[in-house]
Amino acid sequence: MGLTYENSGVSIDHGNLFVERIKAIIGDSPQPGVVGGIGGFSGLYRLDGKTLLAACCDGVGTKMEIAKACGHLEFLGQDLVAMSVNDLVTCGARPLFFLDYLACGHLDIDAYEPVVRSIHEACRESGCALLGGETAEMPGVYPTDGFDLAGFAVGIVKETDLIDGKDIKPNDLVVGLSSSGLHSNGFSLVRKALLDGNEKDILFTIPAGCEEPLWRLLLTPTKLYVRSAMKATSTGVVKGMAHITGGGLEENITRVLPKGLKLQIDFEAWTPGPVFSLLRDAGVPEEEMRRVFNLGIGYVFIVAPEGLEELVTTLESEGEAPLLIGEIL
Repeated sequence: MGLTYENSGVSIDHGNLFVERIKAIIGDSPQPGVVGGIGGFSGLYRLDGKTLLAACCDGVGTKMEIAKACGHLEFLGQDLVAMSVNDLVTCGARPLFFLDYLACGHLDIDAYEPVVRSIHEACRESGCALLGGETAEMPGVYPTDGFDLAGFAVGIVKETDLIDGKDIKPNDLVVGLSSSGLHSNGFSLVRKALLDGNEKDILFTIPAGCEEPLWRLLLTPTKLYVRSAMKATSTGVVKGMAHITGGGLEENITRVLPKGLKLQIDFEAWTPGPVFSLLRDAGVPEEEMRRVFNLGIGYVFIVAPEGLEELVTTLESEGEAPLLIGEIL
C-alpha cells in the first residue's frame, strides 16, 4: 500500500465530505448578493450590478512544524499570502487586500516579526494591501513554541470579466506553470515519509542528488502567480484557471470543468523537481503522489487551441515557461 496521506493523519475524502455538509448548511439559507456556491477557489459576492467581490481564506498547514524545527520562519509569510491570492485570481479577480491571523502560545516578537515582514512583501508583490489582522496569544491552547497562521484575501472583478469555466469545451488545452516545489500542501505526509520524528537530525543533511539541504527544499516558499495570471486573463483567451493545491492536478482542474467533461493529463510532459523524487523513493505510491502534491505544476490555464499561441507568448513575457500538459475531453 505504501505511505498515504490518510495513514499520516489527513483524509482528503473526509475533507471533501465536510465541504459537502457545509454546502448543505449554507444552501438552506442563501444570502442576497452571493453568486454561485461553496466549493470554488473563492467565494463571490455581488457589490453592484456590474462588480463582484471575491474572497477566500487559507493557511500554511503543518509546513510550520518543519519551519519551527529548523528555526526558519521567514518564508511562511509568502506561503500564507500565496495560498489565498493564487486561489483568488483563478476567477479573474484582482487582489485588493489581505488580512492575517497569527495565534500562538507565547508571543515571541523576534521570531514572528520576519513572518509579518514576509506577508507584507508577498502582498506588495501581488499588488494588494496588508490591511490588518489579529495576533492572539493563547497559552494553554498552544504550547509555548506553538503557533498557527491563517490568511484572508479579498479581490474585485467585473462580472463581464469573470472566468468561471462555463465556456470550456472538448479539445480545449491545459497549460501549466511550474511550481517552486511542494508549496504548502501535503506536509503531514512529507513529514511522515522523510522525517518521521527525526526533524532536527535530518533537515540539515543534503539528500543524494540534491544541491541544497533538505530543510531548504521543503521550505521553498509557495510561488506567487498573481501577475502572470492577471496578464494572461487580459488577453481574453483564458477560459478557466486552477491553483494546484491539495487534491493534485486532477481534482483541482476538474473543479472548474462543466459537468460531463473529462480531463486528460500527460504526466510525461514535464519533469518534477527533486523533492518529489525523494518522496517517491521514501515509499509514497504514484497514485498518492498525484492526488496529494502538485508534482511540479502549480497553476493551470485552460484555453482553446486557437488561443494557445497568444497565451504562451504572454506568459513568456512574464518570465514563465508554460507547458502544454493536457486537454479536455
